Amino acid sequence: MTVKEMKARLRAINAEAAKVKEGDREALERLLAEAEEIEAKIGEAETRARLQRAADGAADPADGSAANGEGGADPEDSATKRGKALKAGNKVTKKFAVKNTLTSSSTVLTQHTATDVKPTFNEVSSLVDRVRAVPLIGGESYKRGFIKGYGTGGYTNEGADYNTAEPIFGYAEMAKTKITAYCEEPEEIAKLAPADYDATVGGSTEIAIRKYLSRQILVGAGGAGKLYGIFYNPASSDDDIIDRSTDISISAIDKDTLDTIIYAFGGDEDVEDVAVLILNKADLKAFATCRLSDGTKAYTVVNHGNTGTIDGVPYIINSACKAISASTTSSGDYSMAYGPLSNYEMPIFSDMDIQRSNEYKFKQGQIAHRGDIFVGGNVAAYNGFLRVKKN
Repeated sequence: MTVKEMKARLRAINAEAAKVKEGDREALERLLAEAEEIEAKIGEAETRARLQRAADGAADPADGSAANGEGGADPEDSATKRGKALKAGNKVTKKFAVKNTLTSSSTVLTQHTATDVKPTFNEVSSLVDRVRAVPLIGGESYKRGFIKGYGTGGYTNEGADYNTAEPIFGYAEMAKTKITAYCEEPEEIAKLAPADYDATVGGSTEIAIRKYLSRQILVGAGGAGKLYGIFYNPASSDDDIIDRSTDISISAIDKDTLDTIIYAFGGDEDVEDVAVLILNKADLKAFATCRLSDGTKAYTVVNHGNTGTIDGVPYIINSACKAISASTTSSGDYSMAYGPLSNYEMPIFSDMDIQRSNEYKFKQGQIAHRGDIFVGGNVAAYNGFLRVKKN
């Protein structure tokens, strides 16, 4: 299969994935495995092509000129020709080269710089993209009503009052908060740098905002000017959206940990099947390395960057979680959350505004970049997540 045919197959795989029914993880995993294999083959083919081009460029010229010249096979080499030309009173031209004292080379050494900037590892959890965004451009606050529980019917004698069975309601408040990021760069970067440093500096403000939001969804302290995180507890337990008595404590990750979490979440009548486990990368490693008594792996962990599955249960890595497996994590620290991500709502009160200015610090030649967004956030369903603490 040629590279062109492999790329066509990748596009076909993407089209097939769009037709896969929701919940059919096995089909998606199969298509993903084929796509990754094709990408690897394309990369190998492109690498071989680059090596061939490099080899072609290093080949001796077809006219044999590399074998001639000074000290070459031609009996009348270039030095002899120049000598004869000078005796005849003619002008000669010789290429000038600065000799490199380190390599004794007579070739002029040219410094080349890449045209792009290599990024570092991902620092933004995909959690910020997976919670439920509620566009409310221009708004100031948002209130979400939810049901805490339903009443229960009962026997009634003839003529007697009906049993009271009113549902119990609660409300989640989300006020507008401002998230900002700011950075500066010297004007020389924008004017002189051949690589795309300028665009990287400008784009870093958006990354910084998204990075902060992804953490605040978990650990936001709540109150004026702050998001309410999943791990937030009000001053009074009467105001709990997540009943703190439903939190579970785990001292170490073992073969029963995942089942303990799954069956502890939700009501008495169902086992939820659309929930996601949010955890630290160190704890994900603990799941992956957990062994049964016979030495086999206790869990099948499939990694896809920031997300993946543990025995088919979706997970998201977020470094705001304190790892149960880390000795530095104290007893009582929140370490994981499990639940449908739509149970956390993030109202968007403004678009993200990214600006660049040459006016501030004009005398110093500094270019300023800033970004801001107005958002809110809170758990929007009663006991919408199960929270796991370190025991």
